[in-house]
Amino acid sequence: MGKSGPIDLTDASTWGHVLITDTDTGEVLLDQHNAIHSENLSVAIARALSGNPDGHIYEMHFGNGGSTVSGTGSITYLPPNTESSDSDLYNTTYFKIIDESSPLNVDPSRNSVTMKHVQGLKFSDIIIKATLEFGEPAGQQAFDDTTNLDGEFVFDEIGLKTFDVTSNNGLLISHVIFSPIQKSLNRQIQVLYTIRVQLG
Repeated sequence: MGKSGPIDLTDASTWGHVLITDTDTGEVLLDQHNAIHSENLSVAIARALSGNPDGHIYEMHFGNGGSTVSGTGSITYLPPNTESSDSDLYNTTYFKIIDESSPLNVDPSRNSVTMKHVQGLKFSDIIIKATLEFGEPAGQQAFDDTTNLDGEFVFDEIGLKTFDVTSNNGLLISHVIFSPIQKSLNRQIQVLYTIRVQLG
């Protein structure tokens, strides 16, 4: 056997950030970094580069199981689920399809996945946008004044999932847990979820 050539080892890193705002008032409801599921993201990237249809980001999931609030108002946060390959949100109560090419995406201009890259730099950003309109989810309360922080649409966790032919069955590639935010009929909120992939 001949001598093997040099091995090109490239350091790779990913990180994420979540910004949630009230689209009417401009109020920032959340501004923090999130946890990346390294194993599942590596699988998704390899699938996408192989041309498989299940490697792209397809859904944004919302849940209410990421924290507990005591009677005195103190909040205890659970750790993000980023270890097991079958990780999921603690308790998903709603999700949106954000793939612009899907016929199930109700408004691709307000729910989308786009890529941003500046030539010459060694990183690219994936920008995921989801908008929860006034009328969604169905069954929400009229005003954002609930005292029940365990309510179905008082969200304290969000995750991104890849495509699967069965809804809610894709790989969880990112998970963020935060102080409860109520979605109600009088409030329209937008989530901007950014994942940066960097090599070198």
